[in-house]
Amino acid sequence: MAEVIVKKTIDAHIEKVFSTWNDEFADIYKYHPGLKKSYLLDQSPVSTGLGAMRHCEMSDGKNWIREKIIRAIKNKQIVLDIYEGTMPLKSAVGTFNFRMINDHNTEITMIMQFTPKMGFIGKLMTPMMKSKFRPMLQELLDSNAAYVESGVQVNKTILAH
Repeated sequence: MAEVIVKKTIDAHIEKVFSTWNDEFADIYKYHPGLKKSYLLDQSPVSTGLGAMRHCEMSDGKNWIREKIIRAIKNKQIVLDIYEGTMPLKSAVGTFNFRMINDHNTEITMIMQFTPKMGFIGKLMTPMMKSKFRPMLQELLDSNAAYVESGVQVNKTILAH
């Protein structure tokens, strides 16, 4: 399994930062620069926390993924299983670790572990995929910081499914 790690320090209390990833789980499109829209799946048993499930449509208009929170520890960690989609991934798990630096600063560490589809060819493509994922994931954390710190939304219109 390949791994990409990115970090970001956000000028906000840990509860506010964690809330954007958990309490606003369905609305990640507001700050995710690679998404056109996102929403809770009808079969999602909860809207936040362990078991919450969402659908995310990529901004390219062609690709999509479905994610489920498989671990949630308040103000500490969220683990997402990307269990279905059109991306060339056999499996993928995103782990978000939250660390309070002080009352006004929070560090997020995102660890993306993935296995590409296409067997041997996928293995050959892994270094290229990692080099593409790293800046995309860093941009996600940067956009989340802008959203938390200033209310800046990448996608300002509310899109219903």
